Formats: sequence, structure tokens, C-alpha cells
Amino acid sequence: MKKVLIAATAFALLATNVWSQATCKNRGELDVNYCDDNGDMVADVPKDPKKWKDPSTLVWAYTPVEDPAVYEKIFAPFTAHLATCTGKKVVFFQVQNNAAEIEAMRSGRLHVAGFSTGPTAFAVNVAGAIPFAVKGYEKEFQGYNLIVVVKASGPIHTLADLKGKKVAHTAPSSNSGNMAPRALFPALGVTPEKDYTVVYSGKHDSSILGVQKGDYDAAPVASDVYERMARRGQIKDSDFRVVYRSKKFPTSSFAYAHDLTPKLADKVLSCFYDYRFTPEMQKAFDGADRFFPINYKTTWEPVRQVAAAGGESFGKAAYVKESEREAAAQKK
Repeated sequence: MKKVLIAATAFALLATNVWSQATCKNRGELDVNYCDDNGDMVADVPKDPKKWKDPSTLVWAYTPVEDPAVYEKIFAPFTAHLATCTGKKVVFFQVQNNAAEIEAMRSGRLHVAGFSTGPTAFAVNVAGAIPFAVKGYEKEFQGYNLIVVVKASGPIHTLADLKGKKVAHTAPSSNSGNMAPRALFPALGVTPEKDYTVVYSGKHDSSILGVQKGDYDAAPVASDVYERMARRGQIKDSDFRVVYRSKKFPTSSFAYAHDLTPKLADKVLSCFYDYRFTPEMQKAFDGADRFFPINYKTTWEPVRQVAAAGGESFGKAAYVKESEREAAAQKK
């Protein structure tokens, strides 16, 4: 009986896979649960309307680059607007790490979310996220640079000085906090793990504060997070030295779950695009005053190129590996 059940299960899985392959013309790096027949690199809306979701309560979250409670307060006016605009109850969900946020959307518990730059690609491929905006201005979207910060009073003045030091990377899936340094630094004469010891801090603010306290010798972080912390008075800019600055990357994306009803998805887009940030939000987000429309395929191309250059990918296998590393890093 056990052999029969095993054989039946194997046959069912094979049949499902064959059916999936037969009904999907193109998938790319998307998980087997999704399809990309139109080639835009994001999951298509399910062909069967019965699989569309129109939740009575809309759950949304923002990337945990810093304390989630801080952003729940900053986004409170927008959360209220989203509720009025959609006519639904809207709940802000505090997430503690990138993997938890991606898993929440993959499992259907999160409907709209802001994902940080690196995890956006994992959210697209593993969770079926559809990025549609980033913070921006009237004519352009807001970007950030990968910067490497050290103590101003310390001996490190160049990337070469990182050799033999302990350097805080944020999380495995982070673009500026891990993948970009691994892709860009070797050409500049410094290879992470080989030339310096990598210690995962979990978040950008943790890396910065760790450098300030002397726990780490240096840290690659997102420039916008560093600048916000300085404006809030959490750190003093004069206490740090920036020894490296990269070209511009897009900031956190805002995305909705691919299986929302098309009517609800369109409504979410208009609610985001029509909203103008409060003075408090503009202050928190470097002067950005709106959600600027983007196209994932083109806007995130530099991020995918960095990952490819560093031998990284954004498929499911890579996501599982990165999630395990992120979980292990947070336990330390």
C-alpha cells in the first residue's frame, strides 16, 4: 500500500509539472507556480478567475531596513488613505526580516508591500510580486548609492584598508548590503570573505551603529538609510568617514500580489500614484513626494546585472539558500 501511495504521489507531481510546462510558454526565473507569457519578467495574473483574490482586509508592509515600528508610524497617513481609496480595511504588517516578508506574500498573507532593492527580485520570482513604483519626484525616481562607512577617527581611508578587517554586511539578499559589494569590490582589489571577514548584522542601521560602537571596522550600506539616520539624530555624520560610493541604484519597490483581482490591482495602482507624501514623509524619505511609476524589467536591470556579475541568481533555490543564511545571521 505504501508503495502504491508513493507511486501515486510521484505520478501526481509529474502530471502537475507536465501540465504546468504545457500551459506556460515562458517562465524565466519565476517559480513553477507562476508564468510569464508576455515576457515582462513578472508573474501573469492567473488565467482562471477563480484564483483571483479580493480580500476584505488589505494587508501591507514595508521593508525592514530599520525598526518596522518607525515605518508604521511614518506611513500611517498613507495607510489611512489606502483604506479610504480602496474602500477596504487596511492593516500595516510589521515584518522583521526580508525572508518573512517574501514568505508572507508567497503564502497569500500579504497583498501589497515595499521590498528593499535586492529582495525585490526574490519577491518577484518566489512570491509573485508585481513591482509598480518606487519613491520619487515629479520627473524621476529616487535612488541610492552603496557606500562604505568607517569611523572617522579610525585608520581606514580606502577600500584597500579593509584587508584583514571585520566588515558588517547586512543580509545575504540585500543589494547594497551584500550582493553589490561582492560583485563590485573584487575589481577594486578587495574580495569579501577572502580579504576581510564578513559578519551579517541583519539590517543597515545595525551595521551603521555597529561601526559607531566599534563592533565592526566598516560596513557597506545604503546611502539613504545612513542619511536618514543622520537627519533624525540617531548618528552624527562627523563620526563617520565614507570611503566608497557606487553608482545609483533604485530604492525600495512597492509591489502587489499577482493574484489580486485586476480591478483591485488597478485600484491599488491609482491609490499609490495619486497620493502625495505628507511633510513628515517627505522629511523621512529625502524629499521624495510621491510613488513614481516604474517597470521592473528595465528599472531593476542594474540590480540583476550586479547579481549576475557576482555569480548570484534570484531563483527559488538561491532564495532558500539566502533565507537560511539570513536566519542563521539573526541568531548570532
